[in-house]
Amino acid sequence: MRMVDLIHKKRQGHSFTTDELRYIIQGYTCGDIPDYQMAAWLMAVYFQGMTDEEIADLTTVMVESGDTIDLSGIRGIKVDKHSTGGVGDKISLIVAPLVATVGVPVAKMSGRGLGHTGGTIDKLEAIEGFQAELSNEQFIEHVNTYKMAIAGQTGNLAPADKKLYALRDVTATVDSMPLIASSIMSKKIASGADCIVLDVKMGAGAFMKSLADARRLANTMVKIGQRLNRKTIAIISDMNQPLGCEVGNANEVKEAIEVLRGNGPEDLQVISLTIAAHMTVLGGIYKTFADALHNLTTILQSGSAFHTFRQFIQAQGGNPDLADNPERLPQAANHIDITAWKTGYIQQIDAEAVGTAAMMAGAGRQKKGDAIDPAAGITLLKKSGDPVAKGERMAVIHTNKKTAEEALQRLQDAYVITEQPPQIQPYIHEIVC
Repeated sequence: MRMVDLIHKKRQGHSFTTDELRYIIQGYTCGDIPDYQMAAWLMAVYFQGMTDEEIADLTTVMVESGDTIDLSGIRGIKVDKHSTGGVGDKISLIVAPLVATVGVPVAKMSGRGLGHTGGTIDKLEAIEGFQAELSNEQFIEHVNTYKMAIAGQTGNLAPADKKLYALRDVTATVDSMPLIASSIMSKKIASGADCIVLDVKMGAGAFMKSLADARRLANTMVKIGQRLNRKTIAIISDMNQPLGCEVGNANEVKEAIEVLRGNGPEDLQVISLTIAAHMTVLGGIYKTFADALHNLTTILQSGSAFHTFRQFIQAQGGNPDLADNPERLPQAANHIDITAWKTGYIQQIDAEAVGTAAMMAGAGRQKKGDAIDPAAGITLLKKSGDPVAKGERMAVIHTNKKTAEEALQRLQDAYVITEQPPQIQPYIHEIVC
């Protein structure tokens, strides 16, 4: 078998066998296949695409490139959730304790943020003492005891994906549907869950800008899951503006706590409850989505899920008093107001621009290894559809930097004000199963 022949085969639009894909992925991961040949192969895949069977086989061989997590020691049906990334996305902090409260074990491996999207681990580490690094034994013990654990991803989980992504990033092949889908699903399959709920973000602040593209990605990933014997469902949710009103690490934790106490923004409640309801149906707790949604709404409003969250924080070394008193989480020294330049309605808020502004204020990383400031972030006082008067505050930047002119300008530009109110987008666009 020769790599040059396989590049030519895909260039001609033909499909690969499982053995051919294994040869390519194993060869590249161990260094036998050079970057220049792999780059040519990626470009051939970009233009010719892959069949559903090829994508499932590619996912499988990427899983085989590294470790897989054995969750057989956890009692019950293990259900995981994954978001394709968004701004202000603190859904995992709400969904995991909500689902755990009704007895579905949540064994979640999460990552750190890069660029304009935040990472769940970064948010949790804003809580003093929180430990994201758990041994496999500790991870399983925590889930069996508390019904949930959230830990950092292991270094050798689907290493082929990490190496491939770095090459895709510099060869303009990131936005290939087969490569995106296999990248996401290889990590989810390797993480060991029995069932997977995917939150596919769509809109200005997401990787998938259109509903058509989000639908294609959702369908592709659901088919991968089904072919690999994982019950999988995808929810296409809106990301045309940030989720909730807080962007940043400590302030997103505060907002998640507010929702877990039965309050908080409507969009966060609706999307969290939708995802949690599907997770509990897959986990066998409820028979129908309607029953799950009704019961979980009651549980969320009662504050029971907050107690699960507090217990989870304490179990992983975090200071539980900060859950009781979130105002004691890290606070920035400087607070810069963004005011309306005219009277009207908020037509839209560019979610990606808001995420970038938060990163510039210190809340995110421009490259791996950058330090982040847990206190930095943005509070949105006005969102799409809200009326605003000239001079009224629309948002606040929280930063410990002495100057934040670039972030200020980026956030100002994110807002569009018009004379007429906009048509409001639904929080959930579609369910794909």
